[in-house]
Amino acid sequence: MHPDPENLMKQIDLEFQPIGLYDAPDPAPFEPLIRPGKGNCVFEYFKNILDGQTLLLTKEQFGCPGAGNGLLGLETFPKEDLVKFLVEQEGLKASKKLMLEWVDSLTPYSPQHGNILIGSLKPDQYDHLKSVTFIVNPDQLSAVMTGAQYFTGPEGIPPVISPFGSGCSLLVRFDDLNIPQAILGSSDMAMRKHLEADQLFFTVTRPMFEQLCKLDENSFLYKQFWGGLRKSRELAVL
Repeated sequence: MHPDPENLMKQIDLEFQPIGLYDAPDPAPFEPLIRPGKGNCVFEYFKNILDGQTLLLTKEQFGCPGAGNGLLGLETFPKEDLVKFLVEQEGLKASKKLMLEWVDSLTPYSPQHGNILIGSLKPDQYDHLKSVTFIVNPDQLSAVMTGAQYFTGPEGIPPVISPFGSGCSLLVRFDDLNIPQAILGSSDMAMRKHLEADQLFFTVTRPMFEQLCKLDENSFLYKQFWGGLRKSRELAVL
């Protein structure tokens, strides 16, 4: 059964519905669809997605090379050219050696089907859902970060990570999509120009999404710390 995020959204005043990333055999249930132009960033279509359209990426039409690699597992760049571009032109690592080590460490997402779809949540497509992205401001980020820790003890895999990488790759950059984990994303400078200055991404696996949707009246969402923060922002204490 598809979890219901409405209570969480109400308690933290989320303006936008969460965005799902799907790996599905049939794109028809996700219509209306949009296809990326050659070389275009996934996030050039961010406003379209918020308006209810679904971005469809395939191995034949994936937009920018980074999305082709990170979301579809394609070799879109010679490794040496990629390292040179990211270091010499963009200055993202201190040396080519460090950048090469990072590139070599990556395991791009390998699609099960031919269609990667990014758009509104579709309850009838839950079996194909890979991640859910909440669009949050810094205060809301504190809530979902706390929520990600709520069911977690001190041992084991960190419930929240923030890896280095392109904005689109961080929509699915998990070692294991079957464990509850979250990524604090949207740190990619190349994609942030398509977002508002206070918009941040909190992307979660399906198991973590299920946990966040279970937060109830016993959780911090109904307690003093969160209520005090809301009050300081002149928001109603629910």
